[in-house]
Parts: sequence; structure tokens; C-alpha cells
Amino acid sequence: MYISLDIQTNFEIKSLLDLPRLKLLMENLKMRINKNQLAKELNVDRRTIDKYLNGYTPKKTRSKSSKIDAYYDVISNLLSKESKQIFYYKRVLWQYLKENHNLNCAASSFRRYIQSKPEFQAYFKEGKKSNPTQSSIRFETPPGEQAQLDWKEDIRYETKEGEIIHINVAVLLLSYSRFRAFHLSISKSQSVLFSFLTEVFESFGGVPQKIMTDNMKTIMDQARTSYSKGIVNKRFAQFADDFGFKVQPCIAGRPRTKGKVESPMKYLDEIHAYQGKFSLEELHKFVQQLCERINHSFHQGTGKIPIFALKQEKNLLLPLPRQQIRDSYRIKHTLVKVNSTNMVSYKSNQYSVPAKYRGKTVGLQAYDDQLFIYYNTELIVQHKLSQLKINYKDDHYKEELSKAVPYYPDIDQLAKKNLQAIGDVYKNE
Repeated sequence: MYISLDIQTNFEIKSLLDLPRLKLLMENLKMRINKNQLAKELNVDRRTIDKYLNGYTPKKTRSKSSKIDAYYDVISNLLSKESKQIFYYKRVLWQYLKENHNLNCAASSFRRYIQSKPEFQAYFKEGKKSNPTQSSIRFETPPGEQAQLDWKEDIRYETKEGEIIHINVAVLLLSYSRFRAFHLSISKSQSVLFSFLTEVFESFGGVPQKIMTDNMKTIMDQARTSYSKGIVNKRFAQFADDFGFKVQPCIAGRPRTKGKVESPMKYLDEIHAYQGKFSLEELHKFVQQLCERINHSFHQGTGKIPIFALKQEKNLLLPLPRQQIRDSYRIKHTLVKVNSTNMVSYKSNQYSVPAKYRGKTVGLQAYDDQLFIYYNTELIVQHKLSQLKINYKDDHYKEELSKAVPYYPDIDQLAKKNLQAIGDVYKNE
């Protein structure tokens, strides 16, 4: 609409946003504003005219609530100082909420939400250092040519029983497909490494031509440097000869050389999101599930899904050595039957298993002062090797006791008392 004035000027009102300027002009001219006419012309209520004349400016964007707001308290508890759980990355927190609290949103939406909350954003900024970006040259290798080997070392973990342990995870990654294998272990001994590689090669159906590794002591007697090729450990060199691959150590202090396996190691930081949540056996299972999830996920770098890219790479791997050679590097696996008291015998001592395996045949592996008990390929329990005749896990004994005396008022206290008595009886035998 146009407002015609006695002076030589026309003032055009196109929208409500023009009203503050109209008010200023009319006040300077000492003229009154016909609010009823404005309301009629602009098809709004007279009160709306008053509001805009007094300087009201509508927000450019509407304040909308997010569906992630429903998880605010959960996130707050997880990121609190009282929580044992640690989330090094927003992606890890997003994944945890997806798997444990049914969060349903894109990772990018979740990152934006966290960034919009200063109290949450501060958690991820705290203690982080900005390191200068190092230059690196991207390179790719043909299918079957190379694998990269590394350890995620000395991870401090508190089990749900309150025990503090230090674990290591071996990672072997095929460079072309990015398909990987994980193995959780208490130690990084050579016997564990040989057994892991043997089983991984068998699962691949072949052996890569080269394995790139850092200068770990189980492989290198003398580190490779800019001035020396290094010296490969004789036993590992024999292992490599038996399987037909070449050892390709990195120059010491240059981990980015094997960046394909170094970069994804941060996925294993998801372990810290479950501090205090798992038993050691459950942690083994989680690490394998994590590996499977990654292998079935889209890889940003290659534009492929590793499990599908593996099919092409498998056909170009070197053949496996004969069974006898493979078995010589495998940790011995003994089959035994679980007895009526849910125990298995190893070197005249007995170790407990969960009640559901009573009467079943399980496999035993003993190394690094630990006894590993498997049902098929699943680790069902891990015991520290002991000189005691009877070795119970508290949960196994409580399970049996609750069945024997289902109405006892304090099963935990009774179990503790009985286990102490059992230990006193058998410790001196």
C-alpha cells in the first residue's frame, strides 16, 4: 500500500516490517497513524500493527525441540565425572546410545546436538591437544599384496566384578579391502601372535604377500631405522617363511607409514564406553562384534564395504601352507566334557563354567598363565591358572546355589561364606 503525504513523497509499505520506519517518519511529521486502515490493508489484527510499530522483529528461525532432548539426562549421566565410562569421540557416544538406549538419528545430527550444548561440548574438548597436521602421501596396494599388523596396547579396563585388568587387542587389516580381524589378549606373547595370525589366515582362505608391521619385540630383534634395515626375530622369520609372506617393518617413529591400520585403531576406544559393564568373557565377545560391525560398514576412503571387497581380495591371496605347519603354530586346543557340577578338569584341578554347559563338550586353551574355555568358537569363561583343586567364578557358584536353595534370604552372603570355606578346604591339598 502507499501512504500519500502532503509533502512531495510517497512511502510504500510492503510488509509489517516496514511499520517501524513509518512510525519514525510520521512522528517527525507530527502526524497520526491510522492503525485501523493499516490492519485492513495488511489483513492483520490491529494489535499486530501495534506490536510491529513498537519494534517487534520475528525470529528468523523457529525454535524447535530435538528428539535427542529426550536423551539429555542419559547423556548427562554418561558424561558426568561420577561415570566410569569414557567417551573419547562423539561418534562413540552416538553408537553407545544407539545400541543401549534405542537412539535413532544420524551421527551428523547427533554431533550438531552435542555442539549446541556447551555443557556436553566441554567434555569432548577437555584435555584435547591440537597437534600440527602431518603430511602424508596416500597410496593403495593391489588385492592380496599387503596386510598391516598392529596392537592396541595396555588398555586399562575395569570389569563388572570390579577387577582392574590390562588388555591388548591385535589387529590385522588387509590393505586393499580394509577387512580386518581383532583378537583380545591379556598378553602380547609370540605364541598368542602366531596363533592369531594362523587363525586369521585360515579365515581369509589365504596369505597376503607382505605384512607391514611396526618394530614390536615379538617380530623385530633390532628396529628398522632410516640407516638400518633392522633384524627380524628368527622365530618370526621362520613363521613368515612357513606361510610364504615377506615381513615389511616400518621405520621406527613413523607410524603413519601403516596408516591404514593406525587410523582405525580409534574404533577400539569404544571399549572405554563399557568400563565396568562387561566381564572379561563379555568383553571378548564385544570386541568381535565391534570388528564385525566395522567390516559390514561403508568405508569412506575406498567407497566399499570391506566384507564385500574381501571377496575380490581372497582370490589373489597366497595359498595356505599344509595343515601340519599351521597346527604347529596354533595354541593347543583340548576337548573336555563339563561334569555334573559344572566344572572342567585341567592338570588335576577343576574350573567352573556357566550351568547351561553342563554335560557339553568344551575346548580348553592354556597360555600366558590363563585358562580359556570355549564352546564351539565362543569364549565362555577365562580363569587364571591356579594351584587350587577347586576354582569357582563367583557368578557360577551363586547360580548353582540359588537353584539349590531358591528361598534363601541372602544368597550373596551364603555364597561368599561357602566359597571361603571351599578355598580353605582345598588350598592345602
